Order: sequence, then C-alpha cells, then structure tokens
Amino acid sequence: MAAKETAARHIRDAEDSLIALSHRIHAHPELAFEEHRASRWVADALSDAGFAVRHGYCDLPTAVEATIGTGPTHIAICAEYDALPDIGHACGHNIIAAAAVGAGIGLAPLADELGLTVRVLGTPAEEGGGGKVLMLERGAFDGVHAAMMVHPAAVEMAAMPGLAVTQLDVTYQGKPAHAGAYPERGVNAADAMTLAQVGIGLLRQQTAASDRIHGVVTQAGSAANVIPDASRGHWIVRSDTLDALQPLTERVYRCFEAGALATGCDLSTVPVGPDYADLRPDQALLDLWVANATALGRGFPELPSSVAGAATDMGNVSHVVPTIHPMLGLDCAPAVNHQPEFTAACVTPAADRAVLDGATGMAWTAIDVALATAPTK
Repeated sequence: MAAKETAARHIRDAEDSLIALSHRIHAHPELAFEEHRASRWVADALSDAGFAVRHGYCDLPTAVEATIGTGPTHIAICAEYDALPDIGHACGHNIIAAAAVGAGIGLAPLADELGLTVRVLGTPAEEGGGGKVLMLERGAFDGVHAAMMVHPAAVEMAAMPGLAVTQLDVTYQGKPAHAGAYPERGVNAADAMTLAQVGIGLLRQQTAASDRIHGVVTQAGSAANVIPDASRGHWIVRSDTLDALQPLTERVYRCFEAGALATGCDLSTVPVGPDYADLRPDQALLDLWVANATALGRGFPELPSSVAGAATDMGNVSHVVPTIHPMLGLDCAPAVNHQPEFTAACVTPAADRAVLDGATGMAWTAIDVALATAPTK
C-alpha cells in the first residue's frame, strides 16, 4: 500500500534522529512533572517535522500537544517520558517518546491526503502523577477517534493486562520520649506503621489473585533511643477494575486505622494523584495493530495465564476513547520492567528496533483507521 510505504520511508529516513532522541532521554532521566528537557526535545522534534506545537499544554508545564492535518478522523499518539527514582528509565519511556515522535513523522506528509488530524501528545507523570488523567479531564482527548501508544516489556504482548490503581501517602503522628528512661511517655509512630503492615500482610490471604497491595516506609524514626514520633509510607493498591478497587482500598484503610487505634497515634492519608482505571483495549484497533506488527516481523508468544497486570493512566483514556497500549518485547528476560537491568536493556539494539517498529506500527494502524473511516465516493 503506497501510504504505508511512504510512512515507513519517512520513519527510516529519521532513524538516526529517533534513536538519538531515545538515547538522550534515557541518559537524562527526569521524574514525574519534572521532564523539562525530555518534553522540550519531543516538542522540538515534532516542530521540526512541521507540527504546530504547544508546550505547557493543559496547564501542565511538561505536557505537549503537536498537531498536523485537518482531516475529520482524529488520531492521538501518546508519548511518555518520565523516569523512576534511582533506577532511571527502567520502564523504557525513552522508547515510548521516540516511537510516538516517529509515528508522527511517518504520518505528517500523509495526514491531509488520508483525512487525518494527527495529534501527538506528550503526557507527563505516568509513574504515579496521572498526567493523562489530568489531560483527559482538561479536554486533550476531546474529539479523538482512536488513541494509541506503545510500551517496552521483556516479551511481546498485544495488550497489557492493566489493573486499576490507587496510591496514597500515609502518616502516623505520635509522641517522642526517651526510649530507655521514659518509654511509657512516648507514642510510637513506627509501631503503628508496623502493625498496619502486619494487617495488610494478613489481608493478602483473603484477596483476589490479581489484587496487589504494596508500599514502602519512607520514615520511621532517626535514633534508636528516641520513641519515633512520626512515620510515613507510600502505598499502592491494585485490583481488576475501578469497581473492585474501592472495597479493597477500604479494607487496606482499616489496616492503617488499626495501627492508629492500637498505638494511640493520629493517622492521616493523602491520595497521590488520581486513580488509574483498568486498561480496556479496543478489539478492532488491536486487530489492526497485531496485523501491522506481524507484518513488521514481530511475534506474539503464548503467555502464561498467571501474567499479572501493571497499571497505566492510559487506562482512563481507554474508558473514553478507543485505545491500544501494546507491549514491545526487548528479548531481555529475566530482566523485567522496574529493574536496573531493564534500564540497561532500553538502549540496546532491540530497544532501538522497538522505537522504529513502534513508530511504523502505529503509523500503519492510523492509516488503516483513516482508510476504514474514509467516506465512500
């Protein structure tokens, strides 16, 4: 098909710059809502390709909107570029960003001919901040007929099992005292957190197999001879759907209340960003992706049913707009997402191929959508 050949050629012509973009973002990891360099690099690359670019889109300083074409069929291609604390791009958002830019470059010369409006969205803070949720609420996806992005993983998956997620910061406030001389005068906030963790550990015996409850203690005292007067933690609760997430979160909250009740501490909990909805890929759009990825030589191995889901703010988009979120295998097992070994895997030849295949596959899928929605002459 001529349109697909044209898109692929433009992406091949941009290969060096796309891989350089991926490697540059990887080498300069930035945390959620702090992606000032990465978002600027993405915006500049799209501006150079002829897109009309808005930086600081939706009142988010590191969000980007880049638009080309004036056709009636609107396609949104999402770029992520935030990293993780300490381990950098261990989720491969450098690949996601470069692939999104590449798909835009492939579609740019074809948009008007195909009746497309192509919108590449730079979406900050996927790792907990819910950038796409905020952008969705502020109209970034209004009028979009199909939304897509790609994501690296250890193995290829047409669709990621995406769970619903809530995150919260937990604080216990107690009372300090000398731990040796006057322990009875203290109210131990570290004990409150420990009791909550024990309760959560026991709760896990009575939760669904796909439910996940996990967290870290970020403060629990600073001296062994002082009763800790404050403890803090960051916790994440996951379930299959938003409907299932609510009662599970309530049970987890009761574990935190138990810690406060048993020790006499005051408890406060603060949500961290918006809840993420479960991911609901659109089957028709997914079928197009699988056909295009297969044509590019990518295979889809049979995966065990025990593969657990991660979470993404693209899930919220999928409840409103037909959406796909395929996973591009980097053939790096046993290294998996959110490990330092996966950080290293995201700038390998397999990762570079994922940038180009992701860009081409999304461009081809957008072309298929355009041809399917074109008016009959």
